Amino acid sequence: MSVHCVALSGGVGGAKLALGLSHVVPADALAVVVNTADDFRHLGLAISPDLDTLLYTLAARVNPDTGWGRSDEHWHCMEALEELGGETWFRLGDRDIATHLVRTARLADGARLTEVTAELRAALGVKTRVLPVSDDAIATQVHTDTGVLPFQEYFVRRRAEPRVQAVEFAGAGDAQPSPEVLAALQDARLQAILVAPSNPWLSIDPLLAVPGFAAALREALVPVVAVSPIVGGRALKGPTAKIMGELGLTQSALAVARHYQPWIDGFILDTVDKDLRPDVEALGITVHCSNTIMQTLDDRIELARTALDFARDCGKAAR
Repeated sequence: MSVHCVALSGGVGGAKLALGLSHVVPADALAVVVNTADDFRHLGLAISPDLDTLLYTLAARVNPDTGWGRSDEHWHCMEALEELGGETWFRLGDRDIATHLVRTARLADGARLTEVTAELRAALGVKTRVLPVSDDAIATQVHTDTGVLPFQEYFVRRRAEPRVQAVEFAGAGDAQPSPEVLAALQDARLQAILVAPSNPWLSIDPLLAVPGFAAALREALVPVVAVSPIVGGRALKGPTAKIMGELGLTQSALAVARHYQPWIDGFILDTVDKDLRPDVEALGITVHCSNTIMQTLDDRIELARTALDFARDCGKAAR
């Protein structure tokens, strides 16, 4: 299938769809634009969780039990760190640490995050382009009932337990999309933009908070199709449904469609939510119902094919 496609992704859910796409779209025709607002410095290391999840997944080196981190991992460094009284709340496996060491050193040398990601991708044998949304620093700040928390403090250390009141992306307003991201969105051969079933508020909104990216997305002349991250009123991964409830939103795929309505053309509902189809279509969005639960590689490939076929058929709406 020779289709030129850009996918927008966060971590695990986005990586699953990206893996499916990598099996049906030629490597030089696929680019995955990845959230970087989860990036942070820990123990002196530059850590990019969503980028690494994409890289490990596409390299067939991801931990199959968690969907993140490396397979066949060892924890000797964490054990020694705990013995020395260091911080171990953010678990870094020995193999994973090697990635962060390389990234930290290259960034210190003056390399852009996009360049470093390309080098890591090549070293891991990944053909698909994995593009940080920006080379500028963006940081998710979660406003909670216990105060404002950096994302990893909220998500990992506090296990997403504090009640969310608002989410902001520090630095996003002054950030610019990388030249590589703009080139992917402006490629004359581009045929579809797919939004993976990632958390809309924590993974996709940071991309849109970058003004140049949001503008390029609006100006793209191809259909934008989103896959719902909510199935049967619940999220398959992470705190999406919990956050929706705390923000006063109904925990349903319809609420996600409303959130995306200003800029998407098509929306893929899981078949269990087919009764929501008329309500989503009333928003001016074309709808397709399909299985969206990606438990196996075949599921991921099938959803990728479905999304691409649907994007081709639904067309670009006048918005």
